[in-house]
Amino acid sequence: MTQLVHILSHLQDYILPLFSWLGNWSYVTLFLLIFAETGLVVFPWLPGESLIFVTSAIAAATQSNLDIAVLVPIFFFAAVLGDTLNFRIGMWLLHFDFINKRLRGGIERGEAFFTRYGGRAVIFGRFVPLIRTFVPLLAGSAKMSERRFALLNVIGVGLWVTVGSVLGYYFGRLPFVQAHFAWIFLAVALIGIVPGFIMGLVRYFQRHSNHFYEP
Repeated sequence: MTQLVHILSHLQDYILPLFSWLGNWSYVTLFLLIFAETGLVVFPWLPGESLIFVTSAIAAATQSNLDIAVLVPIFFFAAVLGDTLNFRIGMWLLHFDFINKRLRGGIERGEAFFTRYGGRAVIFGRFVPLIRTFVPLLAGSAKMSERRFALLNVIGVGLWVTVGSVLGYYFGRLPFVQAHFAWIFLAVALIGIVPGFIMGLVRYFQRHSNHFYEP
């Protein structure tokens, strides 16, 4: 237990050497994580914004080998490509009658949702954990114009990456943050993970609600 507390309170002593050991593979790993969160529907729980914030803060540390000028375009292209894949998956689902019949209600609601909020949903949905993973999927299944989605997606991702990177890099340069980096890192990580955990619990209780009320 004492060793665990020591590790948690000195995370920077483990994370910085890890990035140094990975070298340029650090950027490949970060690209794949952001791409998986945005492009693969089965990974909505990955904390993308927390990852951007924390790695940008790490890049601000003088002893870090991460370069913020490299991180920003990596985050941007990973998210754009991930959302594009997600959008195409949504379009692809329409070609299967079985899936269409099973999801017809959801697809119709998605079409109505994008008819009303279309552009704003794509741009600002990017800032909502979990939701951002399903917005491109719904946009594709709701037959949103591919060109329109691409433009709105670039704007949304650009804002998302810029805000997360700038805030992370700025806070990473503050003496207080550097002195308490480990605990701030854990807090930010939890903020990114908790919504997914809560959503999982909600779905669990929804699926098993009948069992709780059986006599």
